[in-house]
Amino acid sequence: MEEEGDIIGKAFVEHYYQLFDNERASLSSLYQPDSMLTFEGQQILGVHDISSKLQQLPFERCRHVVSTIDTQPSSVHGSILIFVSGSIEIPEEEHPLRFSQMFHLVPSPEGNLFVQNDIFRLNYG
Repeated sequence: MEEEGDIIGKAFVEHYYQLFDNERASLSSLYQPDSMLTFEGQQILGVHDISSKLQQLPFERCRHVVSTIDTQPSSVHGSILIFVSGSIEIPEEEHPLRFSQMFHLVPSPEGNLFVQNDIFRLNYG
């Protein structure tokens, strides 16, 4: 039986990569002013800077293929940790790029979940 966190986690991951692959500028709606992204070791704070980083990636189009999604409840009531592994297909690249990404979703005062923390790494080898 799926837990609520698993259902929310899977729905979030599907939504996130749908936006990333098709309308990357819309990802900014998932972050808050104190959200942090660590992208390949570079720490980026805040909606504007995170959105700028994601839009400046050196490829226009891509397709995320998710292999695994693991979720855990976090100590903050209603928050969820999500760990994703998979690959990214980029038209300019011969082979898909393997990646791992971790999201910490936290409820906003209005009750919506937003990305508090986001860590992304390509997996080489």
